[in-house]
Amino acid sequence: MASSRPDPLVTPQWLADTLSAPDLRVVDARHFMPGDPRDPAEEYAREHIPGAVFFDIDRIAEPDTALPHMLPDPVLFSARVRELGLGDGNRIVVYDHVGGACAAARVWWMFRVFGHRDVWVLDGGLPKWIAEGRPVDDRPARVTRRHFTARVDWSQVARAEDVARHLERGSAQVVDVRGAERFRGEAEEPRPVARTGHMPGALNAPFAALQTGAHGEMADAAAIRAILTDAGVDLSRPVVTSCGSGVTACYTALALHRIGHPDVAVYDGSWAEWGDRSDLPVTR
Repeated sequence: MASSRPDPLVTPQWLADTLSAPDLRVVDARHFMPGDPRDPAEEYAREHIPGAVFFDIDRIAEPDTALPHMLPDPVLFSARVRELGLGDGNRIVVYDHVGGACAAARVWWMFRVFGHRDVWVLDGGLPKWIAEGRPVDDRPARVTRRHFTARVDWSQVARAEDVARHLERGSAQVVDVRGAERFRGEAEEPRPVARTGHMPGALNAPFAALQTGAHGEMADAAAIRAILTDAGVDLSRPVVTSCGSGVTACYTALALHRIGHPDVAVYDGSWAEWGDRSDLPVTR
């Protein structure tokens, strides 16, 4: 399914103008880091964009792994999104509570992996929507189950073995989007891991540099290119993004799609996996 909009982001104005369209579905994907006492489901129930359904990345995930919110198999994903009324023929807009850099980009990526291309992220997320005086409510969304046909595109997913091979052969650039102190192993990870540091040969391009607006809006295309190029990324070559647990890596993948660079995969396990596997090399 080809997307009808080349830019993977939409503005609050676009969403407000399109909110009543019968084929549009809105997804609230807010998610909090470990140690944050807030409950995303409770906050969604208290205040969300009208008609939005709550997508829990910890529930719509692979159950048989100790790693956090890993990509589920296509059968489980299809079943869960059907329950939310998301399926074939829908245009889907995803937002979160931090402008799109958290789970909204992750959900965008998941839908694309499973073949659904009419999916976008709300630039600026819920904060910008509210700041512009747009409505929110606390009413549960009316959901009608809808069939979802999964057409898996594994080219958008990288495993640890893929990353190790790329680092050894130089077949793709591995871009670690964590902050510089975490990349250097000078700061603890939010999730306990055996080792801190980074993969030998990985580039560091912190995702936060791509957020330039007051509400977490993404930088424009020229700025994205400059930020990534300054970090050593060759935009003519394939990229694999990595982070702490496969969430903010999706934000940089979103930014790469925004500048017309779709040859990007996300390392799903990211540092939560790599840092805990003694068979994989780490440098500080």
